[in-house]
Amino acid sequence: MITTSARLLRLLSLLQSRRHWTARDLYDRLQVSGRTVRRDVERLRELGYPIHASPGLGGGYSMRPGSAMPPVLLEDDEAVAVAVALRAAAGSIAHMDEAAMGVLAKIDQVMPARLRKRASSLHSVTVSLPGAQDVPAADALMQIAGACRDQKKLTIDYADRAGRQTARQIEPVRLAHTGRRWYLVAWDLERKDWRTFRADRIGRVTETGARFTPRKLPHDVVKFVSQSISYEPYACRARLKLAGASGELAKRIPSWIGVLEPLDSQHCVLSVGAPSPEALVAFMLMAGVDFELLDARELLPQLRTVARRLSHALA
Repeated sequence: MITTSARLLRLLSLLQSRRHWTARDLYDRLQVSGRTVRRDVERLRELGYPIHASPGLGGGYSMRPGSAMPPVLLEDDEAVAVAVALRAAAGSIAHMDEAAMGVLAKIDQVMPARLRKRASSLHSVTVSLPGAQDVPAADALMQIAGACRDQKKLTIDYADRAGRQTARQIEPVRLAHTGRRWYLVAWDLERKDWRTFRADRIGRVTETGARFTPRKLPHDVVKFVSQSISYEPYACRARLKLAGASGELAKRIPSWIGVLEPLDSQHCVLSVGAPSPEALVAFMLMAGVDFELLDARELLPQLRTVARRLSHALA
């Protein structure tokens, strides 16, 4: 028979693994009586774990939010995942390094050597390349996320691509993360339309105290964000007709090049935007397949000039 301490840890691990356990399921998992489970639950409550018990036919036990953060038990794969994710998060959100390193130090101290080696392997062979510090502040990101959740209007100071500062009154609804940057999807009250804001360009964030009724989101939020950041903001834009099914081409064409949409069973359309004709040509070629230009006829003279330079260099 396992010791009381081991049984308590096992019970705690079970309660943290899912929202609700029936009493019978816990008895069977722990192979103890109902009286023992009730006694162990009381011991965990004394240690600060907010465990709720519900009587009746569908009753059981569940872990509820408490007033303080109690210790959390992690399985092996969970501990490794947390360590890897913390290292990644520290580089994508400003001012997260100190908190992330503090958590990693605590995990590292109690992690078995075999797990510590797994968790540190990725970090030990990875280097960070210098680049623009276009990461949002953690406090601002958390404030925006809370406003999205609680449906509270915000006033934000925002800098556009040219660096022009404006105060925007918005109804925030979603945060999107591309792996490199964070974006906020919100209804702009002055412009009366949906807008996508780069989180690292958001300055001061002020809650107005007013709540809002959520509006109907764009039909496909992922597509809306992709189009907002890879096509619409740019002066040079083109739509390309590609030969091939969109499902197959999506595996080969990086999402940051443009927005890929099905046209029919044998073709799809790639909408590409860039700050210059040279960059637009580069994105067209990076699609890696033959294409037909559907629009952007006004850009043809500039695109042909770029093509001639390329042809001359290859000759």
